[in-house]
Amino acid sequence: MKAPPPNILFFLTDNQRNDLLGCAGNPIIKTPNIDRLAASGVRFENAFCTSPICAASRASYLTGTSEKRHRFTFLTSPLQSAYTDISYPATLKMAGYRTGLIGKFGIATNGIVPSLQDEDAVEKMFDVFDNYEHWTEEGYEIRQPDGSVRHLTDITGDKTINFLRTHQSDHPGQPFCLSVSFNAPHAQDNDPRCYIWPATEDHLYAETQIPEPFNAHPDFFRQLPKFLRETESRVRWQKRYATSEDYQRNMRGLYRMVSGVDRNIGRILGTMDQLSLSNNTVIIFASDHGMYYGDRGLSDCWQLNEQSIRIPLIILDPRADENNRGLIREELALNIDIAPTILELANLNVSDKMQGKSLVPLLEKKKVDWRKAFFCEHRFHRADIPKSEGVRTQRWKYIRYYEQQPVYEELYDLRNDPHESFNLAGDHRFSNHLKRLRRRCDKMSAECA
Repeated sequence: MKAPPPNILFFLTDNQRNDLLGCAGNPIIKTPNIDRLAASGVRFENAFCTSPICAASRASYLTGTSEKRHRFTFLTSPLQSAYTDISYPATLKMAGYRTGLIGKFGIATNGIVPSLQDEDAVEKMFDVFDNYEHWTEEGYEIRQPDGSVRHLTDITGDKTINFLRTHQSDHPGQPFCLSVSFNAPHAQDNDPRCYIWPATEDHLYAETQIPEPFNAHPDFFRQLPKFLRETESRVRWQKRYATSEDYQRNMRGLYRMVSGVDRNIGRILGTMDQLSLSNNTVIIFASDHGMYYGDRGLSDCWQLNEQSIRIPLIILDPRADENNRGLIREELALNIDIAPTILELANLNVSDKMQGKSLVPLLEKKKVDWRKAFFCEHRFHRADIPKSEGVRTQRWKYIRYYEQQPVYEELYDLRNDPHESFNLAGDHRFSNHLKRLRRRCDKMSAECA
């Protein structure tokens, strides 16, 4: 008898770097429920987004294509129907899945309303579409009808639990794919508190001293080129991390927001157990991109350094045997791999337009021939956020700010310099490496387009 197709529950957080998990080796942050997913599933040690900005990365998650292919980020034309038509929710819905999104859709050129070429795209992709963000007057603190205040992260947990219960009662036997997109731990930039967490997490990290970020000494920042010293990333550093007191306060707030997400994931997992859904529901946990938390004297994302492009990624398939649980894979996994992974898990065909590769072969303890490099890019048109593109291999990183005159290049040996402290682009001893990666970037850029 053919096994029923699995349910799929895809958790996506906002601006959460790869190292903000206990299972990733962070000795301070408390994420027991996400750690439990990793202990029972597969954690990808080297997972990356290909564009470190919300709009472009979320379009890549949806469609399995890179920014240079789908051409969507903030202030661009709407995402083309050629890509929403092949998206994982559209494909799943057409195949009989009940599909839903709760939280931040994020594919919007300016604001919250989706920017999609096809006015019927949302209906083609989702049976349930509950799109909301923290960019409102209330922010994360939502006034309830009874006058109380509930945090947006808890509301997202509530709505997810309601979806699961309603699905079980009203749609028995129909598989579902639910995308749960937490707004946390994104900072509230229009609020001086910056990081606003649920009251349940008030007690956490109160006496904890968060370690200083890498390359945070003023001397490191001063040696950056002028155009990087004058970016929006530095403006946001001034707001969040300019003093040690601000750094500790905001990092504790950030950690509390992550722990709030983890607590709600625990609530959702408990509901799945109660509804007997756990044994046939694949769970994916990831974030849209990484962040500078004061590293390099910067804040936010946008540049192509490791802090911005590294993301957490965990996949738990409850149908896997014991030998394939608790695995840590070292291969280069990308956000564009998630859509084809979801479709293969559902036993559906993957469009040839998708550039990502299904991660399903990596969910088992076996050797797999895999990519050795990937192309990354940032193309948001804004004067104080410079555009860049690059190549990341297993050992080397090449970045070029291609609109600077002259073009500004960076080259890092990640094996010997994992924090990208020493730019080797101007060192004649590495000129052959620079030329080789420059050519590779040209080639991969053309292929992505």
